[in-house]
Amino acid sequence: MKDPNCAYCMKGELVAKFGYPICEMETGFLYLFKEQSKKGRVILAYKDHVSELVDIAEEERNAFFADVARVSRAVHKVFNPDKVNYGAYGDTGCHLHMHIVPKYNDGDEWGGTFTMNPDKVYLTDKEYEDMAAAIRAAL
Repeated sequence: MKDPNCAYCMKGELVAKFGYPICEMETGFLYLFKEQSKKGRVILAYKDHVSELVDIAEEERNAFFADVARVSRAVHKVFNPDKVNYGAYGDTGCHLHMHIVPKYNDGDEWGGTFTMNPDKVYLTDKEYEDMAAAIRAAL
């Protein structure tokens, strides 16, 4: 099931506004968040257009969280953060997805909740691809 107004469902230009594709996983699609003030921040979007964790079967939910853990291990390996935060939102874009956000002791938001989109750090396409390739290799 897809929603034609949903960036995660339609991929392409809609998701390219904020995400750089990394790879397809068992339960969804992994994107590098283009705003990189938290170096290594990624989003895992569930494969189907569902709004809530309770909208999928227990087995699928467990598989989704296994993918989240797999991505987190890769983020730890590639970026060596001091902590990884996780966020599942979707108030306006009601498609199940998880923000996986590395945090660093010397970072601007250590000790607090990460800002959704601080709009500070953007990279070149080559820099995005280099980061995506490193994450792919670590998965």
